[in-house]
Amino acid sequence: MDFELSPELRLLRDSARRFVAEELLPLEARYANEPDIPDDVRQALQDKARQLGFWAFDLPETVGGGGVGAVGMCVVFEELARCNVPSFRAPTVFTPYLGPVLFHCDERQKARYLMPVVQGTRRTCFALTEAGAGSDPAGMKTTAVADGGDFVINGAKIFITGADKADFVQLFARTIVQGKDAGVSCFLVDRGTPGLRLGQSFELMSPDRPWELLLHDVRVPATQVVGGVGKGWELAREFLDMGRLIHGPKAIGRAQRALDLAIAYANSRQTFGQPLAQRQAIQWTIADSTVELHAARAMVYHAAWKAEQGLNYHLEASAVKLYADEMLVRVVDRAIQIHGGMGLSRELPLELMFRDARSRTITEGSSEMQRMIISTGVLSGRQGVNRFDT
Repeated sequence: MDFELSPELRLLRDSARRFVAEELLPLEARYANEPDIPDDVRQALQDKARQLGFWAFDLPETVGGGGVGAVGMCVVFEELARCNVPSFRAPTVFTPYLGPVLFHCDERQKARYLMPVVQGTRRTCFALTEAGAGSDPAGMKTTAVADGGDFVINGAKIFITGADKADFVQLFARTIVQGKDAGVSCFLVDRGTPGLRLGQSFELMSPDRPWELLLHDVRVPATQVVGGVGKGWELAREFLDMGRLIHGPKAIGRAQRALDLAIAYANSRQTFGQPLAQRQAIQWTIADSTVELHAARAMVYHAAWKAEQGLNYHLEASAVKLYADEMLVRVVDRAIQIHGGMGLSRELPLELMFRDARSRTITEGSSEMQRMIISTGVLSGRQGVNRFDT
């Protein structure tokens, strides 16, 4: 297997790295602890990204995107993750928050929902999680009951990122047709639809501020179903697999920055007449972080390669999510320890990186959930992660 990036991807990586250094990092001190950046700042950055040819770099060429594929997506996300601003990690300066669900829209839906998001004129959010049901569709309480040519939706969603600024919601609900459970379906629900409203905003240990969505007798036509009634969980799994894979490069980019900070400090800090870098305890800590970062990077790009080849990467995505996010916690924690008291201060980005890292072992499916997915696949004999050709 060739691990060398193509000349095109190296150019993309280098260009993204310059953009982060010149345009994004200078904004870090001001916005690092904010849940988002102002819309005018975002728009200016998106305009620059368009001028440089970055906009929608990860989307298929058929919808006007750059078509770089999963590997190219990981290359850029790794660079963006070095910046300590939630919106940049998200990374809506380079590409719209979309998810693969909208690619399953029919032609009318694509014109009304998909293409405006690609063009940057509309925004969306993904509403799956509930207070008692995240990765478990059987626990979903939100229902969509068929009523003539419409569905009437009731329920609540929780921890929905971007719900406050979304023009429409990709909403998942348990569908009831003629009194029978027809499975989970995905609905496109426009902002302002009667009965749909925001609930509370949650202040997390990271700067992110997700929202609660409340639905009371929300009536939508059946034409707002994506992919067919009862097909929602298949769409959600596709979204979750890609979302979990993308946790990988984000963790790598942030871990690399933390490790770079730790190395620089260990080489410059003197204790008892010697640099910290000459202490065996520090050397071994740096070595452990280097090895774990290398392992995570290999896992991420192997999974991305499989995704790009159209191969099943369901277990690999969970393995990446599990290992890369837990690796990030360890690497940032070690970097803080090496810095001592300064590592705890807001003079450095490490304390925010730790808060963010800790949250990532829960979001997009907890570490426990990933272990369950992996063990179920392996123990049943249906899937494994030790093959490079399947």
